[in-house]
Order: sequence, then structure tokens, then C-alpha cells
Amino acid sequence: MNKNTPAMMPLAANWALTVRCNFNCNHCYSRTDSSPELALKEIKVIVDKLVRSRVLFVNFGGGEPLLRKDLFEIANYAKRRGLHISMNSNGSLITKAAAKNIKESGFRQVGISMDSHLSGIHDKFRNAPGSHKKAIAAIGRLKKAGIEVSVSSVICKINHTNFEKIIALAKKLKVNKINLHNYKCGGREFANRDNLDLSPEEWRDFYGKVLEIKSREKEMDISLDDPIIASLKNTENKSLVQGSICGKLSFYIKSNGDMTPCGFIPTKIGNILTDSFKEAWESSPILHTMRNKEPKGKCKKCKFFTSCIGGCTARAYAISGDFNSPDPHCWYEPKN
Repeated sequence: MNKNTPAMMPLAANWALTVRCNFNCNHCYSRTDSSPELALKEIKVIVDKLVRSRVLFVNFGGGEPLLRKDLFEIANYAKRRGLHISMNSNGSLITKAAAKNIKESGFRQVGISMDSHLSGIHDKFRNAPGSHKKAIAAIGRLKKAGIEVSVSSVICKINHTNFEKIIALAKKLKVNKINLHNYKCGGREFANRDNLDLSPEEWRDFYGKVLEIKSREKEMDISLDDPIIASLKNTENKSLVQGSICGKLSFYIKSNGDMTPCGFIPTKIGNILTDSFKEAWESSPILHTMRNKEPKGKCKKCKFFTSCIGGCTARAYAISGDFNSPDPHCWYEPKN
């Protein structure tokens, strides 16, 4: 993004309606957040602001969004106002009746967390016995209700060498999209980084294998959200911006209305309920820095910098406290 180019308004908002959750996952970023929840009336005000700002997509998360008793009323209002809505869920609360309500309230798509093909490993990672079985049941109920379902997996030590088996399980469940999320190092991910995160070399090997599978996969849409894959062959960036999309095409709304560039960057840029969204989006010094990153360290000599823009800004900030630092996951070493 050119420094003289005005920031385009975001296309998508990721919105944590609540930080409450019935799970206690080892990698969760919201377990360290104690922000209060907004009332239904306030949430509708925010929905109206998003519509006026021409945001098109809203993904509800948390926490577990289904813990809000007014979720379906919120979704129905957002849908009637013209927003395309989706949700991330651990699946444990999706009964047959809930699946029907999810469909009727206007959700287009639901992502269900599944971090291993093995129930024991998934349940331990999520600190929730029986959660794998419930996730599988939720997928079946959602599909029967006519809702598009995706599987979301956080890649880390527990699954990076056998992720193909998660893909195979998703296929068996007749799911045709899987999101392989990189380990962000925010919240509990930072605290458990030594036990769960991969080395740069392991990330390189993982992405190399995923891209090989992705190139020949016809039945499954394999989605990756990591800018550092720009240094590997056979990558194609279809995004409207280079590098991370956070603070450029998307942003994050906390349960109290505070806005941050993404859920893994805790730095506040304003409150969408009380502040001017347009002013915060266009004038935030934090967003300006993120949109105009300057190469530091090995990025100064890297031929891929113009494509990856230093990699994941959230990881760089979590580890170094500097938005411009190289992504700690990056394996590429530029030649002098």
C-alpha cells in the first residue's frame, strides 16, 4: 500500500460477541481477555455503523458465540441490514434445534474447530473431553440444515506432520473447505509457544507439503492465511493487498466494542460504539504503521519483502513489540 494512497474501507469485520467459552483451549487468545459484553441495543448500533461504512462481511466469534442467548436475534438483524454473516464455533452447543436456528437467522457459513483426526488429541488440546465427537455431530447437523460448513485447524506441534488426516476426515464428513491457521503467538499461544509452536524450518516443510497437496487437490478448498509462504514456489496471491490483510481489508471488534487491527494484536485503535469509525480507520497511527511497514533485519535484503511485507504482523509484534520486525516464523535467509 502506497503511503500516499488513502486507506480503503474494510471489507470484513471479525467480531467477538463474547469472551465467554465452555472450553479452555491451550492456544486461546480470548481466555486472557476480560472485556464485558455489550447489550443487544448497542450491538444493533454497531451493525448499523458497519452497514453505513460499507463493510460487507461479519464473522462472529469469541469466545463461543452460541453462549449469547440473543445470538440469533443479532444475526437476524445483521442479515436484514444486508450483512453477509458467518460464525466460528467449537461445535459443542450445536444441537439439531440450534442448527435450525442458525440457518433461519441468516448465517451463510459456520466454521467448526477440529485440530486432529484423533479424538484424544483434539480433546486434550481443547481441554474438553468429548469435544471431538461433538464437533463431528455439529458438522452433520449443520449440513443437514443446509448450512455451508468449513473445518478450522490451528497448526502446531500436535498436527503439523499428519494434517492430511484432518483433510481426509473433513472429506469423509462431506466438508469441502478447510482453514489451516498458522500459530499466531497471541494470548495463551504466547505462553505455550515453546510447547506448541513450530521452528521456522518446520513451518517451511509444512507449507511446502500443503502447497503440493493444494496444487493437485480437486475436492477440497485448502485455505492458508500466512504471508510468509510468498518465498515458496507455486504461490499465488489473490488478495487485494500484499502481506497481512489485518488493518487493511479487515479488523477486529472486541466484546466491549474496542477495535484492534486483528484479534491477535491487542492494541486499541478506537471504540466502534463511541468513536467515529471512519476517523479511526483512516487516521490511526497504529494502522498507518501497519499499512506502511518498513523492512528491518533480514527483511532489508529479502527479495520477497514486497510480496509478504514482513510476514504476519501479529507474530512480529507479539515476539518483539515492533510491527516492523521480521516474522519469527520466517525460514528464508537472504543472500548477501
